[in-house]
Amino acid sequence: MKNNIKNIQILFAIGLLFTTVSCSEDYLDVDSKDRLEQDDTETVTPKEMVNGAYGMLTEWDYAFSYLGITEIISDNSDKGSSSTDTGADKDVLDALTFTSSAGSILSMWQNWYKSINRASIAIDYTENYGLTDENLKNRLVGEAKFLRALNYFWLVRSFGAVPLQNIDLVERQPVADVYAYIEADLLDAIEKLPLKSKYASEDLGRASKGAAQALLSKVYLYEKEWQKAYDMAENVINSGEYGLHPNYEELWRASTENGIESIFEVQGRGESIAHGVQQYSQTQGARGADGWGWGYNNPSETLVKAFEAEGDLIRMNASIIFEGETLWDGREVFEVENPRYNEKAYSSASTGSDDGDKNIRILRYAEILLIKAEAATYIGQDAATPLNLVRSRVNLPTISNPTVAQIWKERHLELAMEHDRWFDIVRTGQAKEAMAADGKTFVVGKHELFPIPYNQLIQTPGMTQNPGWE
Repeated sequence: MKNNIKNIQILFAIGLLFTTVSCSEDYLDVDSKDRLEQDDTETVTPKEMVNGAYGMLTEWDYAFSYLGITEIISDNSDKGSSSTDTGADKDVLDALTFTSSAGSILSMWQNWYKSINRASIAIDYTENYGLTDENLKNRLVGEAKFLRALNYFWLVRSFGAVPLQNIDLVERQPVADVYAYIEADLLDAIEKLPLKSKYASEDLGRASKGAAQALLSKVYLYEKEWQKAYDMAENVINSGEYGLHPNYEELWRASTENGIESIFEVQGRGESIAHGVQQYSQTQGARGADGWGWGYNNPSETLVKAFEAEGDLIRMNASIIFEGETLWDGREVFEVENPRYNEKAYSSASTGSDDGDKNIRILRYAEILLIKAEAATYIGQDAATPLNLVRSRVNLPTISNPTVAQIWKERHLELAMEHDRWFDIVRTGQAKEAMAADGKTFVVGKHELFPIPYNQLIQTPGMTQNPGWE
């Protein structure tokens, strides 16, 4: 499936899955040029249509803009690279001085809506294609609904109230309504998707029942639906499909891709046309004579201190490449420009290739254990057992009666550099204090949400802006 899932050559050729309307680039408009005509799609299969939705996860946006709004903005990471290279807007994201004109925010807003559009078209196309194999039809619809839900989840946690394409392209729907839509897609996907173990080897990596359950448990966590989050995490755990890989240090290597801990990950086996995640490893690779990349998204001194305070050397050394070290594959990192780099983005085989081979882990089993633990603290259930499974793997002492703050700390260290930290400190109310400790000013009442991109407001002046932004 590594090649098939991103084989979107035919979709680019017909130019139908997402084209912007005239030159205005109205990213929310799903009509006009995006409407499929039968004459143009006779040779396109439903599977290829769904593959086109997966393909959006490998785009350049995830190699640069995504880094800016998930890690560089947080206390986990610094801009990195050269001090004179702003990375377009990575410097102002790092400093929390960005505006609604920040290109990274616009890029992800655009990407997520394009992805939703592709998924919606794929759902409609598959349902009306005339497939006689009901199991295949249901599976493909379930995959597309999972992808649509994933992208709406990323949107709602970033921007709050957002337009739902099926309702209105300008009016922002209440957060509760967006979450209800996400839940409905995931609940339907759970019913339609097979278990991970039921996929043929060539389809390994496609969204599964467990992936939909895992994402739904995370959605419930953000909604503070503690019992539902706990129960859905239990469903994943009790399925017997997943477990902790015994060696944390191996989790981001090619040998563990789609392994026992993997619930959903972007398939990154790089080949043209079915490219890998464009430049994800390259942009974060070490910069300098012994380097292989651009040097962006450097783990911060704050993150190093968090690992050291917990005595967590295993996860620190698995997450961070330090200047002067020799990596697990023998690569020496001596003459480089920055003191630290993101080891979870490192690819031993392709290093700085444009079309990288790195799978990006989106959902893994350890996070589900931590979701269960966090939810358990609110409903009077056992939080220690799932938490200590995660801690024991990296030789940390068990905690008998963990507090929610201890579980938040565990999320910080376990999931470091995995693109969740900013949203975690916002949703848990830690952002102002955490960013102050990192020397940044988090403005309460403003920074909880990103601004609606300025370009979008120019195109759709009826759309409202988030509080505190112009």
